[in-house]
Amino acid sequence: MQTISSEININMTNSDVNKQNSCMDDFDPDALTVNDALKNIYAAISPISESEVVPIRESLNRVLAADIVSSLNVPTATNSAMDGYALHGKDIPKEGTSKIKVIGSAFAGKPYQKEVQQGECIRIMTGAVMPRSTDTVIIQEHVERTDDIILIDSETKSGSNVRQAGEDIANGDVVLEKGARIRAADIGVIASLGIGEIEVSRKLRIAFFSTGDELCSIGEKLKDGNIYDSNRYSLFGMLSELNVTIMDMGVIRDNREDLQQAFENAATKADVIITTGGVSVGEADYVKEILQETGTVNFWKVAMKPGRPLAFGQIKDAHFFGLPGNPVSVMVTFSQFVKPALRHLMAETETETFTMRVPCISKLKKRPGRVEYQRGILERDENNQWVVKKTGAQGSGILRSMSQANCFIILPMDGETVEPGTIVEVQPF
Repeated sequence: MQTISSEININMTNSDVNKQNSCMDDFDPDALTVNDALKNIYAAISPISESEVVPIRESLNRVLAADIVSSLNVPTATNSAMDGYALHGKDIPKEGTSKIKVIGSAFAGKPYQKEVQQGECIRIMTGAVMPRSTDTVIIQEHVERTDDIILIDSETKSGSNVRQAGEDIANGDVVLEKGARIRAADIGVIASLGIGEIEVSRKLRIAFFSTGDELCSIGEKLKDGNIYDSNRYSLFGMLSELNVTIMDMGVIRDNREDLQQAFENAATKADVIITTGGVSVGEADYVKEILQETGTVNFWKVAMKPGRPLAFGQIKDAHFFGLPGNPVSVMVTFSQFVKPALRHLMAETETETFTMRVPCISKLKKRPGRVEYQRGILERDENNQWVVKKTGAQGSGILRSMSQANCFIILPMDGETVEPGTIVEVQPF
């Protein structure tokens, strides 16, 4: 009996198991690098050309489909930048003081219409048109006034405190270029030109759903083994920031026929389909299989953590992103791939994400083989210098780490454990 047992142990020790690379492995030769994955996405996506005209109050976060060209000067006329007195710069003494006579007043929207001679001035308010021949405003705090006479000194320079016509925007200037994303300040600038409607790229139509028998929607009672689906709500929030048309298709069970039908329905309505879960190698993970049969697969693994199982392809005329099921992985892969892809599809010209390099005050564990996106808190230290620290546990299922974070700490593919004080790359949210 002892001999037989020894033989069995020897055979088990020497046997080879045909293992596949998993998300736990640090290096997978079949996984694309982050940069190559982005290049593939951009190469496969052509920006939309359809546009629509919208009121500027409805244009926030939309993408311009045509240049905004000014048909006037802003300001339309040379005006005062301060409350004070408008006069000839030649009347300012080189030294000592001079007396100037006040002959009238000018208010914003109510200009002084007469000529102002040398030795004369008018009381003027901020924004009021400069009277003819005047070129300087002395602020009211820098004069002494007695009745209709002001006393000025030599401190104010000729030409001071005046805004020239067209100083902000000149007639014919291209104020905003096609492909720019409209921000709040842009709406104000457009309004200053008297423009009430602008041409923007049409809204993208985004369909998304979660997959998994374990998922429940809010309001449903949890059974043994069930969890509430947070991914659709995270996706809804991230998509809302991009001002797109959102189609939430709910939770699709791990059933091949149901998934097939969901994909076909989404592909007829949407420009982009996003799913969460079902792109791994489990027996009930049908997404990749269906995609291979009914569409095309560009790639399905990226050398990153979290989020290695990431599918990208095409179903009919719709682009497809199959995101992992873990909540943090969903948010990381969306921010690094889906968001820039959607901005590119909207015909936005600037899709790169801002990063900065700061000292890290936490120890960050890492092994070479893939890029890591650890969740961090960017803050000021006691010397008022920017530093970053990790939020705590970095598991791909710890969604709270995303809620606590205000940035990603990006650790390069060949990087190893980061010791406190090391300079790291940070991507603020």
